[in-house]
Amino acid sequence: MNKNTNQSERGFSLIEVMISAAIMTIGLLSLLAVFGLAMASTHQAQQDMVAKQLATEAMESVVTARDTAQIPWASIQNTSQGGIFVDNPQFQPINQPGQDGILGTADDSAAGPTYLTEPGPDGIVGTSDDIKLPLTGYQRSIAIQPVTDAAGNVNPSLRSITVTIQYFVPQRATPKQYVVTGFISQFR
Repeated sequence: MNKNTNQSERGFSLIEVMISAAIMTIGLLSLLAVFGLAMASTHQAQQDMVAKQLATEAMESVVTARDTAQIPWASIQNTSQGGIFVDNPQFQPINQPGQDGILGTADDSAAGPTYLTEPGPDGIVGTSDDIKLPLTGYQRSIAIQPVTDAAGNVNPSLRSITVTIQYFVPQRATPKQYVVTGFISQFR
C-alpha cells in the first residue's frame, strides 16, 4: 500500500467527533430554549387578548346601559358619587353581570364567576365536551370621573371612563394591567 492512500482514507479522530457533538448539543439546547420562550409568549398573548376583551366588554356594558336607558344618567358613576359602579381602585373579580345586567356593579358578586369557553376534543364550541376555564386570575376596576373644561368647570353631560383589567402572568412577579379609557356623553 501507498502511504498517501492511507492518509486519504483516515476518518475523524475521537476529539473531532466529541467537539462536533458538543457544538451540536449547544445548538439543540439553544433551539429548545427558544421553543420554550415561544410557548410562554403564546400563553401570555392569549392572556393579553382575554384582558383586552374583558376591558372592552365592560366599556360596552356602560355605553349599552346608557343607550337603552336601563339606568338614569346620574347612576353612571362610581358608588362614592351616588352611582352603581364599584369604586376604583378596588379591583373586583370578573363575575357575570348581576340582576341589573350591567358589568362592574355591586350585584355582580352574587352572580358567580365568568368562564371562558373553549372547544373540546371535537373542535366545536357549544357542544357538551367544551372546556370551561374560570377567569379567576383576572380582576376589573371601573373608574368614572367627571370631565372639566380649561377653566375647571365640570361638564355635567360628559364623563371619563377608565376600565382596568389586572391579571397575573407566570413569568412576572407583579400583576400585568390592561387599561381602556374613553368618554361617555349623556346624549346618544
